[in-house]
Amino acid sequence: MSTKFLVYTALMTAVIAVLGMVPPIPLAFIPVPIVLQNLGIFLAAVLLGRKYGTLSVIVFLLLVAAGMPLLSGGRGGIGVFQGPSVGFLIMYPVCAYLIGLIRDMFLTRTNFLVLLITILLFGVVLLDLVGAIVMGIITHIPVGKAIYLSLTFMPGDVIKAILAALIGNILLNHSRFQQLIKRQ
Repeated sequence: MSTKFLVYTALMTAVIAVLGMVPPIPLAFIPVPIVLQNLGIFLAAVLLGRKYGTLSVIVFLLLVAAGMPLLSGGRGGIGVFQGPSVGFLIMYPVCAYLIGLIRDMFLTRTNFLVLLITILLFGVVLLDLVGAIVMGIITHIPVGKAIYLSLTFMPGDVIKAILAALIGNILLNHSRFQQLIKRQ
């Protein structure tokens, strides 16, 4: 790993952490709040690809596990990995890897639609589905009901996916950014 990509990885980890400063929106009927950090996960994957995007998400989760209050609402510590949001947290690196994999495959011909569909499939549908199933198991909510309740995340997650695809498309097609991320 070059120093340049080590810095990019740390920078994206910091972006994800900063997005955690945005207060969560708690919902009365579901134990997992609406957060903005998904956007950071999407951006890490889109901008850095599968290897470094996933690494930045893993570093972020390790910092959270070590006790740093980087999750929305100032949560941190190993206890968050035993709570109702654990399914979402565990899926963060998986989603980053899958989004980054598609991004890497289409890097030379990146467009908004490819990024958006990829983020919607892996970052919204897969993340919310697995997160809801695990949340249902942990909180003893029937899985079908947990999935139904997690549909409240969809509108916001779709907006985050559009934002990430838009930012990713603009940056990945910009000549200066292409020079910055070019591997030597």
